[in-house]
Amino acid sequence: MRRTVFNEDHEAFRETVRAFIEAEVVPVYDEWFAAGQAPRDFYYKLADLGVFGIRVPEEFGGAGIDSHKFEAVMYEETARAGVSFGGSGVHVLLGLPYIEMLATDEQKKRFLPKFVSGEEMWALAMTEPGTGSDVAGMKTTAKLSEDGTHYVLNGAKTFITGGVHADRVIVCARTSAPREDDRRFGISLFAVDTKSAGYSVGRKLDKLGLKVSDTAELAFVDVQVPVEDLLGEENKGFGYLGHNLASERWGIAFGAYAQAKAAVRFAKEYVQERAVFGKSVASFQNTKFELAACQAEVDAAEAVADRALEALDAGELTPAEAASAKLFCTEVAHRVIDRCLQLHGGYGFMNEYPIARLYADNRVNRIYGGTSEVMKMIIAKSMGL
Repeated sequence: MRRTVFNEDHEAFRETVRAFIEAEVVPVYDEWFAAGQAPRDFYYKLADLGVFGIRVPEEFGGAGIDSHKFEAVMYEETARAGVSFGGSGVHVLLGLPYIEMLATDEQKKRFLPKFVSGEEMWALAMTEPGTGSDVAGMKTTAKLSEDGTHYVLNGAKTFITGGVHADRVIVCARTSAPREDDRRFGISLFAVDTKSAGYSVGRKLDKLGLKVSDTAELAFVDVQVPVEDLLGEENKGFGYLGHNLASERWGIAFGAYAQAKAAVRFAKEYVQERAVFGKSVASFQNTKFELAACQAEVDAAEAVADRALEALDAGELTPAEAASAKLFCTEVAHRVIDRCLQLHGGYGFMNEYPIARLYADNRVNRIYGGTSEVMKMIIAKSMGL
């Protein structure tokens, strides 16, 4: 079946990204993997490539293209090469929607040019130790000063992707106590400057996968946040977070599909080269059947991911549809990558092979952005159950 989601511009961009990856990422990726993060100056190279400004209006230095399809191309190309762009993905996928939706004209003039140039990398700090998916249970507080010029931020966050290199972090904090009839009330969002006194980056977390993506613990001790850095209205943050979950979950779904597609490619290449009992592994019926089954699942996941992408670009992707796409694509990727690793035999367990890294990287897809179980709850509720 011919895909219709991409046009000539997207394919030209694909060629550019593929060449960039081969020149700037593949030769040094093992070093990044060992270091546990991509170097900060790499993000300036991404900025020069133009990837941070695709959806940013032209008046702020961007291309002004209101589409996620170029991001989708990057998901496919990084997966295809068995690499990642470090923690930079959250900069666009998580940071930009909040600026677009909530920032005032004055804030956009301050934030967006530096966002596009890579001078200020953004991250989102929502999760706290002990709260997990229960966002309304957060304990971090932001109290308005007596003179009304700033908020005083105190608390801690964990699992913050991009947290080591971030220059601005959208921090979710309680500005008011929850109401008896609405525990979600009282949360506000702040664009916090990471150079602020009292702001500190704790451990860079040692993860099972996504080794090149810096993930950190953050702590705030009497951090003064100017009132000019409040995003949106006070106490309405929970609603803002929910509004952007659909795009985040689409990103996870599309990334998972791209990983599954790459896994089939890696396995196909491996079994064609590897010989056992005097025959190529690809010649065995079991190998053919396994890869054929994996390809069928990838085809289905591609259709779901593409449909969600079209809906997202049209502004029509519902929370339930995003949850369904995330659930389906991440579960498919889990099955496909596992089967493709099996076809590698013992070499599939070695980190020098991209399938091993892919296996570890993929596991979190069914956890972050809402677990598979949470996705099922959202879908069931939309069904009237």
